[in-house]
Amino acid sequence: MTKQASSCRYFQDNVKQNLVRHYSILDIVSKFQETNARVNRALFRAVTDCGCISVQASKQVLPDDCSFEDVRDHIQSHLEGRLCENCREVLEAELGQNIFYLTGLCNALGLDLDQVILKEDQRVGTLGIFHLR
Repeated sequence: MTKQASSCRYFQDNVKQNLVRHYSILDIVSKFQETNARVNRALFRAVTDCGCISVQASKQVLPDDCSFEDVRDHIQSHLEGRLCENCREVLEAELGQNIFYLTGLCNALGLDLDQVILKEDQRVGTLGIFHLR
């Protein structure tokens, strides 16, 4: 068992033991959506309130002779700057809560989080950039 696999299993067991208040699948899904919104809000606050990062967005322009394999060399994330320590801590906490409820959703549905991650890793490895739907 790899360290990552044992970490996923340990975390999934820990969530199973501690997710009591929001045990209904409806509660879990709504909390998962809420934590998604909180991640977005923390990111937006890093831009609008703190300013440690900024978004400089424009149309992605690719050269006419650009091959599909070279697309990555020409696209941008539109992010400028680096997260400050405070914003990093807030985003890590919000992402942690999001992963908690994602794991709770896996538990409720009888899914093994480690297997979900491994299968997605295999899909990405096999399909590469074509894995996105």
